Amino acid sequence: MRPTIWLGLLLLFLGGCTDSSTDPQVEPPPSPVDRLKAASRVVLRNASLVVTMDSALGTGPLGTLENADVLFADGAILSVGKGLEAPDALELDASGRIVMPGFVDVHNHLWQSLIRGCGADKNVLGWLDECVYSMRRVALTEQEAFAAVRLSIVDLIDTGVTTVLDNSHAFNVNFSRGNQRALDESGLRYVFAHCASGSRYPEHRTIKAELDAKWPMASFQVCSHPGTSTQTWLTNATALSKELNVPLNLHLSENIADREERQLESMQQARSFEAKLLVNHAVHLTNEEIALLATSHARVAHNPLSNMRLASGVINLPEMRAQGIKVGLGLDGGTNDMSDFFANMRAAVGLQRAKLLSASAYPSIPEVLRMATLGGAEVLDLQDVIGSLSPGKKADLIIIDPRAPNFGPRWDWLNQLVFNGRPENVEYVFVNGRVRKAEGRVLDVSEVELGQEVDATVQRIKAVLQP
Repeated sequence: MRPTIWLGLLLLFLGGCTDSSTDPQVEPPPSPVDRLKAASRVVLRNASLVVTMDSALGTGPLGTLENADVLFADGAILSVGKGLEAPDALELDASGRIVMPGFVDVHNHLWQSLIRGCGADKNVLGWLDECVYSMRRVALTEQEAFAAVRLSIVDLIDTGVTTVLDNSHAFNVNFSRGNQRALDESGLRYVFAHCASGSRYPEHRTIKAELDAKWPMASFQVCSHPGTSTQTWLTNATALSKELNVPLNLHLSENIADREERQLESMQQARSFEAKLLVNHAVHLTNEEIALLATSHARVAHNPLSNMRLASGVINLPEMRAQGIKVGLGLDGGTNDMSDFFANMRAAVGLQRAKLLSASAYPSIPEVLRMATLGGAEVLDLQDVIGSLSPGKKADLIIIDPRAPNFGPRWDWLNQLVFNGRPENVEYVFVNGRVRKAEGRVLDVSEVELGQEVDATVQRIKAVLQP
């Protein structure tokens, strides 16, 4: 046979053996994360511990189950139990892991990623002057607000937060738009509390109408500040919250100096106790004032890390519990300098123990875990939607991998969630059944590019404030 024929046969043979994966016409198979992103029906298989927050589903007050499955589809939880039948669901191996509801952050200021580390030696009054009120001179743009809020959101997802209340200072209309756009595109469940001062801002009604169409992924609140110097603002905000039938969100008694502002009298004059009240901090209240909050069915956002950083004091949680007040946990933006819900739970437990010199002080470990999940949902009036893994509720849940040096061997995983947990232990985050963090990585974001954009904004702010 002639050499040219041999060469032709050899080329034909080699062509037939070519790896099809190099053919540009052949699509590579989807990765496990891509399949998870596309799935509308998922079953988490054989989780070593499922903390349902529903005592009817498992043992103890938190309804715990061992070696159990969680099935969810189309954004809702279908069932929790052992050996669930789910032939058409995408299976995710959860063996060796902890599955629980996502954390509910009931008080934050997401734009404040811009001022991390600012005013570190100031109490709340000095910090506000140096780090917050000065922003009125900067004229932050829509894109700058978007990037700052988006950076905080990535931090929240990383620590396992699935619902956040963003108390926006709304410095200008464009800022508010960027803030909202970041929340919308995040995939998080959120409450937007609009804090523009003045009379009856028309954007309140517009924003509420937009968020009503997205419920229960989004909802609206009106916020203000009580005190003799802000009486007109509070009166108008109170009237607006009643008109719109939305909660009135107030910073109350955060610093001891707030008592000089006669905030409770201001609220009575504005008839704020007739509104649906959510108050933040509530540190320096007498037992009689706590009883007044209870009588008005007010809810409380407790921000232990922030209260420590700003030397604000220690809230009277046991009395609030005795009065039946619903309390959730908040991260409170730039005064945390980070988003770490595990550290927030530790602080909530530790502050009460240090103040009362009692290791059995409220909240206990199960109580603070509930406060961080179902308790937060109750504060936001979302307890029928989220906060537990009860069938019919939305699939807002997280998977925690305890196989890390900081978590260590299993002794008591409920205790370890609070005392040992860190954001890096959160392996998966699902909101409304959609994965937002997978294999330890927040999805669909370039953290480097986002950090660079926010850093550029910070440099511009400094140039304006310190020319």
